Amino acid sequence: MAEFEFAGITFRGGKIFILLTALSTLGGTSWAAFEFYKDYMDMKEVVANIDVSAIEARNDIIETKLDEAIDYTRDIKSDLRDDIMRVESQADRVESMVRDSQDKVRSMIDNADERYENRRDSLVRDTDAKIKEVEDTLNEKIQLVLDNPLS
Repeated sequence: MAEFEFAGITFRGGKIFILLTALSTLGGTSWAAFEFYKDYMDMKEVVANIDVSAIEARNDIIETKLDEAIDYTRDIKSDLRDDIMRVESQADRVESMVRDSQDKVRSMIDNADERYENRRDSLVRDTDAKIKEVEDTLNEKIQLVLDNPLS
């Protein structure tokens, strides 16, 4: 069996394996801590070199554009409201014109019906009068023929 002595301590078999595992873990942890510290220092340098005035200037530009967009949106809203009001007033005007036209057409139809009724009644009276006249004439002739069959 393998044996190893270090600092007056003798290691045999499985203890050698445990010692190697502990040493490799310690080395890996040390290396990871060093890399983490190096990344931290690099990031600290990047953060220290950030140009705050450039960021503030960019934020001011964005804020200005946002204010302009809000104003533009308000203008659009106002214009849309005006357009809707104009369309509603035109719709009301057209509706009024349609009502007036309906009233005129109804009046014209009523007048036409009245004229038709008057004309029909007049024609019926005239026709009845002519029929009565023809009938009277025919009756007289028939009566004359009946009174004097030889004539």
